Amino acid sequence: MKILIVEDEKDLRETIVTSLKKEHFVIETASDFHSASEKIEVYNYDCILLDIMLPNGSGLQLLEQLKQQGKSGNVIIISAKDSLDDKLKGLELGADDYLTKPFHIAELNARIKAVLRRNKLDGKNTIETANIVLDLTERTFSVNKENVPLNRKEFDILNYFLLNKNRLVTKNALAEHVWGDNIDQADNFDFIYYQIKNLRKKLQTANADVEIEAVYGIGYKLTEK
Repeated sequence: MKILIVEDEKDLRETIVTSLKKEHFVIETASDFHSASEKIEVYNYDCILLDIMLPNGSGLQLLEQLKQQGKSGNVIIISAKDSLDDKLKGLELGADDYLTKPFHIAELNARIKAVLRRNKLDGKNTIETANIVLDLTERTFSVNKENVPLNRKEFDILNYFLLNKNRLVTKNALAEHVWGDNIDQADNFDFIYYQIKNLRKKLQTANADVEIEAVYGIGYKLTEK
């Protein structure tokens, strides 16, 4: 899952990044209004942690921008302002939750997972289709109830494909979602081809009733056989 942290306090931002990376999330950050605005304009995120008080603007303005784009349903506001008016305004603009600083990182993690379950999986912790089950909590994958080991990137790629089942997934979208900001350092998409090749082989060997089809020159699509 890909998360954007919009927070100008460096120490808090780095603490959140460190914690969420341990949960195997792909993390991107923005420390001011303008950089956050550029990112949400161009990219899609599974969850956005949004501070209200930002240099050069307000997090509520960003929330209005997200609402106009139909993306405000995956936002958790994190702010030192324990103002009822701000809280209500944020929720009216479509934010999922509101967490007042200071907070425990464990509570933030729990709130993020709750938002992801509500918005992506109808409250469940697993994705099930055909004869396969992907457990997002335990990060395990099984075919016909038999465990199939996946490395971290294979798991993330399969997760993304399952959330976009029967949809065309471009190579750019897949790379940005699974590798985040690090994709800018890549010269080509060979690393994606390698991971998908291995994932396809594991699906075939395990007799999974899903397959990843290549759409020449564009990307991939996961479908049931």
